[in-house]
Parts: sequence; structure tokens; C-alpha cells
Amino acid sequence: MGEGADEVLVAPIDPTLADTAAFCEAYEVGLDVSANCVVVSGKREGVTRYAACVILATTRADVNGVVRRMLDVRKASFAPMAEAVELTGMEYGGITPIGLPEGWPILVDARVAGTPYVIIGSGVRQSKIALPGPALGGLPGAQVVDGLAKSVDTVARET
Repeated sequence: MGEGADEVLVAPIDPTLADTAAFCEAYEVGLDVSANCVVVSGKREGVTRYAACVILATTRADVNGVVRRMLDVRKASFAPMAEAVELTGMEYGGITPIGLPEGWPILVDARVAGTPYVIIGSGVRQSKIALPGPALGGLPGAQVVDGLAKSVDTVARET
């Protein structure tokens, strides 16, 4: 995992509280240090391309802007839950950038990489991982991307 790997912590949690909003409220964790890993996909020449986006809970991935361009597809969207679970081998609500299928790009929003510590899923609903944000940029296949996500306030103003 690179720099910061020795600073990774794992904590058990109530699996019914794995979803970000419930977790943050129950465990008094700020949304600004909670990161979500979302699976996105798009097709190019009949081939589906997948990527994982790691974004802060205070933001939303710019799926049809930055993500679409990075995947080099005409249209990108969030992968359906069943598909994301099957392809990653992880539980929904616990998907993490650690241990994703080989070859998948991991797009890490620059705000995540700039956060001293972030909380992410562990692959299962009954635990979370705390690690330095910069360590996520050191994962195999990871790329730190400026503007990968927009703040929730910006998204609300655009709709």
C-alpha cells in the first residue's frame, strides 16, 4: 500500500450501521473524514470498463464529467449493486479500494488524498478501516484526481 501502510487501523462496527450516514451519526465520525468507494462503469466498443472512485462523503462523483473522460467511454454510470458485489467479492456498504480486481483503475479524489486520516469500508459490513488519505493514492492502480468529485452544495445548486 506504500507510505502510511503502517498506520492502518481496523475497527469492528455494528453491520446494521455500515452505511455512511448511519455510521457517521452512530459513531460520531465527521462526513468530511468518511470516504466512499463507488464502482462505476461504461462501455467502449462493446467492452465494459470498470473503475472505483474514492470520494469524501461530503461530495458526489462527477460520473458523467471527469469519470467518463477517465474511463474513455461515451456514458458512465454507477454499477448496479449486484454487479458491484459480484465483481468485487465484497459486501454492499463495505466496498473498499483495497483488494479490488486486478487492472481496475482506482480514482482517488484529491480531497481524499489530502485528508490526514479517512475512514473507508473494509470489504465487509462489520468493520471499517482508518488510514492516512495519502496512502490511498499509493494503492496499485490508484491515481489521485483533482475534481473527481463535487461538493454536495455544488451538486445541489446545479440541479
